[in-house]
Amino acid sequence: MKRSRTVIMSLVTIIIAGVVTYINVPKEAEPDINIPMIYVSMTHDGISPEDAERLLIRPMEQELRTIEGIEEITASAYEGGANVTIKFDAGTNVEPALQDVRAKSDAAKAKLPRETEEPSVTEIKFSRFDPMLVLNLAGEVPERTLTMIARDLKEKIEGVTGVMEVTLVGVREELMEVIVNPLAMESYSLDQAQILSLVDRNNRLVAAGALHTDEGRFPVKVPGVFESAADILEMPIKAVG
Repeated sequence: MKRSRTVIMSLVTIIIAGVVTYINVPKEAEPDINIPMIYVSMTHDGISPEDAERLLIRPMEQELRTIEGIEEITASAYEGGANVTIKFDAGTNVEPALQDVRAKSDAAKAKLPRETEEPSVTEIKFSRFDPMLVLNLAGEVPERTLTMIARDLKEKIEGVTGVMEVTLVGVREELMEVIVNPLAMESYSLDQAQILSLVDRNNRLVAAGALHTDEGRFPVKVPGVFESAADILEMPIKAVG
């Protein structure tokens, strides 16, 4: 009986000590997230996403995969460059890993196109940043359709309370090709240089000063930038008579 009481008292003492210790242990409501991850960014002006994957990502990944302790490598190619994110095993010492990635990045530099800028190697520390969400869009639809969906989604996300900024990555700059009718050009005594100059002059944002009212000063701008193919087709080329 005495032994039973002793055991029960010991258990009660241990439980009470555990509860007191738990209450007194300092706790963080939002502790820092320490994930060993490193980000490699490569910039090459004008390169397409397809070429960026072939000429930038593949050589870089070949070198990085020889590093020990890597859990996962993800990459993204876009217009004008590419990036590679390396996630290491939990418990990996970040400093040696950072040195290894820089060394392999330097080794891969010799395999990159000459015009590619110096690769940038950065340690990702989530505790330094505000909460961030990355969305990827993909599908068997035309690229223009994906771009329209992405822009529409961007506007909707920007309207969400608490969202500070939304950035689109990988959207190609749209180009418009103007094909001139040689016979029509000759009939109006025009040459290609004149038409090129005319198109260039009409594709500019012109500031028209400001309007002063009792409510304040408002800048006035004359619409001059082409927004669609119809704007070019409706542009006067030459007035006769």
